[in-house]
Amino acid sequence: MQKPHDLGKSGEEIAANYLEKRGYVVLAKNYRYLKAEVDLIVQRENTIIGVEVKTRSTRDFGNPQDFIKKKQIQNLVLALDHFVQDITGSIEVRLDVIAIISTELGHDIEHIKDAFYHF
Repeated sequence: MQKPHDLGKSGEEIAANYLEKRGYVVLAKNYRYLKAEVDLIVQRENTIIGVEVKTRSTRDFGNPQDFIKKKQIQNLVLALDHFVQDITGSIEVRLDVIAIISTELGHDIEHIKDAFYHF
């Protein structure tokens, strides 16, 4: 069994590979601004996407995305806003979640686009 930190880092690599195979370009990993962090910042066409990656080894306690708190969402917005400040031209910005259940048998990946739209 992986330690939580190792599981999280492994999940971020799985998510980056998953996105790259679907035409996204990884611009930054673990981007930090003040105390805020975005796991991945990717681009697809004219959209910059901040991606929060949540990885668990089981669904026994709920879905990975259920563990994202409101304060964490605020920090994601803060860091992503800082990242895009210097970008010129017309660009869309959104926040996604990649939820991963990682077991010895493989990975179950769910990509939730505009994950925090309802907040």
